[in-house]
Amino acid sequence: MTAFFDRLADRIAEVDSIVSVGLDPDTDRLPAEVRDADLPRWEFNRRIVDATADHAAVFKPNAAFYEDPDGWRALERTVEHAREKGVPVLLDAKRADIGNTSRQYAKVLDSVDAITLNPFLGRDSLAPFLDREDAGCFLLCRTSNPGGADVQELELADGDLVYERVADLASEWSEDGNGNVGLVVGATTPDELRTVRERVPDLPFLVPGVGAQGGDAEAAATYATATNGAGLVNSTRGIIFAGEESDQSYADAAEEAARDLKERLNRYR
Repeated sequence: MTAFFDRLADRIAEVDSIVSVGLDPDTDRLPAEVRDADLPRWEFNRRIVDATADHAAVFKPNAAFYEDPDGWRALERTVEHAREKGVPVLLDAKRADIGNTSRQYAKVLDSVDAITLNPFLGRDSLAPFLDREDAGCFLLCRTSNPGGADVQELELADGDLVYERVADLASEWSEDGNGNVGLVVGATTPDELRTVRERVPDLPFLVPGVGAQGGDAEAAATYATATNGAGLVNSTRGIIFAGEESDQSYADAAEEAARDLKERLNRYR
């Protein structure tokens, strides 16, 4: 199978979009029209996928919103439906562990195209994921939450910051392996986003934070993509819950929000 980042670059070119649509169906915020469905989260996601597929480079479900029996069923159907639409699926799971635990976690790549990973247990914890030639692996680097600075901006003995070292290691692991490593770098820290891009020009980024978190859309669009054209800017609540402040149906509002974000980002690409 073609490597994920090549498939992603093709998808970006096909739909002229670097938008990642987050699929986090918070049960407290689901609209009334899906709450009585057999699987409300699936019914919600189905309509979002149908409405936004033309503007989505990927769909990004966060595993935290599916971790119960009905949730996993909803996620499985969502992944199948997204793939039927021709859209890759990036599971936001932030996995990594040691030994057999990590190997078990990595089995999810039988079902999805890419995953987010926590690099802080080191290369051996990531090996079961990185060894999958066809899968994309986005390592947490400089995250969009304010508390990310607590650890990620600590200075090391050689003067580098932790997030800079993560970027360097990710580049080494990608070059020495299957070329399937990317980074998660938030739009809420545009200076750091630029710094990381200058440091690792060949790694695709997943850039969260441009929606409800108020991140810098211009910086996100400018620095998300690597030299091969692969890279993503994610919005979740700003798209899937756009209908909460609209007279439109939630699906129509989501489609409009995804289209608007695509057009806004494309002004800076």
